[in-house]
Amino acid sequence: MLKSKTFLKKTRAGGVMKIVREHYLRDDIGCGAPGCAACDGAHEGPVLEPQPLDPASSLCPRPHYLLPDTNVLLSQIDVLEDPAIRNVIVLQTVLQEVRNRSAPVYKRIRDVTNNQEKHFYTFTNEHHRETYVEQEQGENANDRNDRAIRVAAKWYNEHLKKMSAENHLQVIFITNDKKNKEKAIEEGIPAFTCEEYVKSLTANPELIDRLACLSEEGNEIESGRIIFSEHLPLSKLQQGIKSGTYLQGTFRASRENYLEATVWVHGDTEEEKEIILQGLKNLNRAVHEDIVAVELLPKNQWVAPSSVVLHDEGQNEDDVEKEEERERILKTAVNEKMLKPTGRVVGIIKRNWRPYCGMLSKSDIKESRRHLFTAADRRIPRIRIETRQASALEGRRIIVAIDGWPRNSRYPNGHFVKNLGDVGDKETETEVLLLEHDVPHQPFSQAVLSFLPKMPWSITEKDMKNREDLRHLCVCSVDPPGCTDIDDALHCRELENGNLEVGVHIADVSHFIRPGNALDQESARRGTTVYLCEKRIDMVPELLSSNLCSLRCNVDRLAFSCIWEMNHNAEILKVRFTKSAINSKASLTYAEAQMRIDSAAMNDDITTSLRGLNKLAKILKKRRIEKGALTLSSPEVRFHMDSETHDPIDLQTKELRETNSMVEEFMLLANISVAKKIHEEFSEHALLRKHPAPPPSNYEILVKAAKSKNLEIKTDTAKSLADSLDRADSATFPYLNTLLRILATRCMMQAVYFCSGMDNDFHHYGLASPIYTHFTSPIRRYADIIVHRLLAVAIGADCTYPELTDKHKLADLCKNLNLRHKMAQYAQRASVAFHTQLFFKSKGIVSEEAYILFVRKNAIVVLIPKYGLEGTVFFEEKDKPKPRLIYDDEIPSLKIEDTVFHIFDKVKVKIMLDSSNLQHQKIRMSLVEPQIRGISISADTPNMDIDEPERKKKKCEK
Repeated sequence: MLKSKTFLKKTRAGGVMKIVREHYLRDDIGCGAPGCAACDGAHEGPVLEPQPLDPASSLCPRPHYLLPDTNVLLSQIDVLEDPAIRNVIVLQTVLQEVRNRSAPVYKRIRDVTNNQEKHFYTFTNEHHRETYVEQEQGENANDRNDRAIRVAAKWYNEHLKKMSAENHLQVIFITNDKKNKEKAIEEGIPAFTCEEYVKSLTANPELIDRLACLSEEGNEIESGRIIFSEHLPLSKLQQGIKSGTYLQGTFRASRENYLEATVWVHGDTEEEKEIILQGLKNLNRAVHEDIVAVELLPKNQWVAPSSVVLHDEGQNEDDVEKEEERERILKTAVNEKMLKPTGRVVGIIKRNWRPYCGMLSKSDIKESRRHLFTAADRRIPRIRIETRQASALEGRRIIVAIDGWPRNSRYPNGHFVKNLGDVGDKETETEVLLLEHDVPHQPFSQAVLSFLPKMPWSITEKDMKNREDLRHLCVCSVDPPGCTDIDDALHCRELENGNLEVGVHIADVSHFIRPGNALDQESARRGTTVYLCEKRIDMVPELLSSNLCSLRCNVDRLAFSCIWEMNHNAEILKVRFTKSAINSKASLTYAEAQMRIDSAAMNDDITTSLRGLNKLAKILKKRRIEKGALTLSSPEVRFHMDSETHDPIDLQTKELRETNSMVEEFMLLANISVAKKIHEEFSEHALLRKHPAPPPSNYEILVKAAKSKNLEIKTDTAKSLADSLDRADSATFPYLNTLLRILATRCMMQAVYFCSGMDNDFHHYGLASPIYTHFTSPIRRYADIIVHRLLAVAIGADCTYPELTDKHKLADLCKNLNLRHKMAQYAQRASVAFHTQLFFKSKGIVSEEAYILFVRKNAIVVLIPKYGLEGTVFFEEKDKPKPRLIYDDEIPSLKIEDTVFHIFDKVKVKIMLDSSNLQHQKIRMSLVEPQIRGISISADTPNMDIDEPERKKKKCEK
C-alpha cells in the first residue's frame, strides 16, 4: 500500500518547489514474538522471548513485554541497559525521535538492541499498515507521535491475544508523561511510569538507584530558597545571540577554583574570545563543556582571573552564605590592565553532560538516602544522588549521571549508574582515567577483527604490485626498550657517485586497513594509541600493531619508503616515495645504537649506516635551529616496575641520547617532504599539521620570570625566542636554562591537524617549518594512515575514494583526531600521576630540592628535577593561623612574613602522599627551606594523620 505526502518548499532563489514523498505500508512486518502464527516468522534481528521470565513485578504479575516512549528512552537509558530489564519493544517512531534528540543515547540503544541476550525488538510501526497514523489537522508532531506510540501499544495487546488465549501475554506501556498515561489507560492499554514499574520489581531493589531523578520540584531542598536566576528559553537566547545582546560559547570550569570559569566564545573574531565568570550566581548551574549563552557585565563589574586556589570540600551541602564569603576573597584590588571581559550565564543552549566517575560522600545523617557524589574531575560540581546502598559504595569508585539542576538547589541531582571497584586498586583507577578522558578501550569487536588478514601471512605476488623490493638494503630500527609497535626503520649507504642515499621506511598500515570497513572506522574513532605507564590501548588490533605492521628484524614487512639522495652536507638533491618490501637487519634500542656508534671496534654495515645517519642528523638539526626551530623541555619521567607486583620501585627522568635526536631528525625530514608532496598533489584536501604562534600575552610569565633573574627573553619571532633561550645561561645556576625552556613550553599553543583547503596558515612555529604533516607513525596515529593514502594516490600506488577528497569530511576527521590526541595526552599524565602516588606510598616521606615554577596568591608551584615532579606548596591551611601574604603580580613574587619568593628560586620541600581525601589522593608538599616560622617544617617531621581519611565531624544535635 502506498501513501504519498505533498508539500511545498521555498528555494534559495525565491522559487517554490513541490515535493512528493512516498510512504510504503506493509503487511509482512513481524511483531517480534516467536511462535506468532499471524506474523509467520517475519522478524528481523533479535527477537523477544516466547515466555518472558522477567523479574516479578507486583504491578503486572502476568508475563509481559515493555514498550517505552521516547522520553523514557532518553532519560532512563541506564535502567534499560541493566541486565534485569529484557524483552523491550522499541518502536521506529521512538527510535527516530531519539536519533534526532541525542546521538549518544541513540548509539547506546542500538548497542542494546544488537545484544541477543537482552531481547530488545525494533518494530517498524511507521510502515505497518495497522499501526501507521497520519497527522491530523491541528495536531502537532509531538502529539501525533504520542498517538502513534499508543496505537502501536494497543495493536500489540490485541495482536498477542490472538496468538494464544492461555498465554496471557501483555504489552506494558511505560511513559513518564502524565497526559499520555491517562489517555493510554482510557484506551485500555496497561500503562505505568518508569518509576512505578521499577519500584514494583521487588527482586531488583538496586534498579531504583539507577532511576533518573526527573521531577525537579520534588527533589529540591526543603528550604525552597531560590539560589539561581531562571534560565531563559532557547527562543529568547537565539534572538539575543542574533542581536548581539548575548554571546554563545563553551563553558570551561576551573580545576583550581570552583567559583570561577571561562566561556570560550564561538565565532571568527579574535576579540572577546574568552569571558570570565566568577561566583555561583554568575556560573548559574552551567557544567563544564556545556554550550551556554552569556551576557557581558558592565565594565565597572569586570574582574581579573583569581590567583586563589579554592576546592569545594564543605560537608554542609547548602551553606550559601559561606560561598558568598568565599566569593569576596576572589575580588581583590587589581591593576586595571588585568581586568578581563566578565559575564554571567543567562541560559543553556546545549547540555554536554556525560557519566562521571568519582566517589560517594556519605551523608552524616543516619539512614539518609540522599548523599553527595564528588567527581574525580574537579571541574564537575558535586552531585546529589539517592541510593539505598551507600554503605556498600563507600570507598568505591562509582559512575553517576546528572538528571537536572533545580534553581533552589546548590548542587545538581543525579542517579547512580555503576560500581567500578575499590579506590586505589590499580585496575579500577586505570578504568577511571580511561573513562574520564573518554578513551575508547573496549576490546575490538568481531566485526572489526574480521577484516584482519588470515594467518599465517606472507608477502604475495599481488602485494608486490606497485611496490619496490628493498629487502637487500641494510635497514635497521631504533626505538625505546620494550617497544613492540615498531613504525619506522632507517638506512644510509654511499652511492657510486659519492653521494649518500638515506631512506626512512614506515610500516605500510594502509595496506591492511582499507577505507570504510569496520576496522578503518574503529581506528578513525580511536584516533591514536594511548600509552599509560603499564598499559597500551592500541588504535589497531595487536595482530597488526605488534606483528604484521611492526618492522621487526629478520622478517619481511611491507613499508612505505621516503628515499633521499643527499650530499655529505645533508643537502637534499632528490627525493622519491615508493611502496616497498623491506627486511630489517636489526631492532636496536637507543642505548644499543649509541653504543655501536661510539664503539671503535664495530665497523659492520649496520654500524656504518648508523654513523652516516648520525653525522647527517647533526647537520640537519643545526640547520633547523638556525632557522628558528625551538628546543624546548618538559620533565618526562620513567618508572621502573617490580617484575611481580608491577608497582613502581624507582622513578627517574628520561635520559636522552644522540640517537634519540638522530631518529627524530629523519622523522621530521620525512614528514616535511611528504607534506610538500601531498600538498602539491592535493592543494585542497591534504591533511597537514600546524603549530600556531602563541599570542604575545602567553609569554608574559616567561619574560617576567627571566627579568627577575636579570635575563632578557625576546619573543617577537621563534628565532629570537630560540636565540635568547640559548643566551640565557647562568654560571652559578646551570639548571636555570632548563627551567626557562620548561616555562617556554607552557606558553606554547597546541599543535593541530587541519585540512589544507579549510585554512591559510600552514606554518609550524615550533619546528620553524612552512609546512608539516604526520607520516611516520601509522600504527599509533590515524592521521598518518590518511597521509599514507594521499601519498599512495599521489604516486599512483593506490586508488582514491570519495571521502579522501572531501575537505569537509576531512575537517571533521581532523576535529576528532585533535580531541583524541589531547585526551590521550591528559590520560597519559593522569597515569603518571597515579603511579607517582604509588611510588611515594611505598617510598614514604622524602625531602628534595625544588625550583619555583609559578607563584600564586596563597601558594607556590614547584618542580623537583630528580623526579620530574611538579606540585603545589600551600601557605594557608584549614585550622591553622593564616600567615601574612603579599602577592605582587608584576614581578611576580609572593612575600610570606619576611621571606620573598620569586620564580626559579631554589627551595627544599618535603614530599608525601596525602590520603586524607580518598577521592583525590595527592602528593602533598610542605616547605622545609627556607625556614619560615609557623610555615616550614623540619625534614624529618612525620605527619601523623596523613594516611588516615579525615573523620567526619558528627553534626551537633539541635
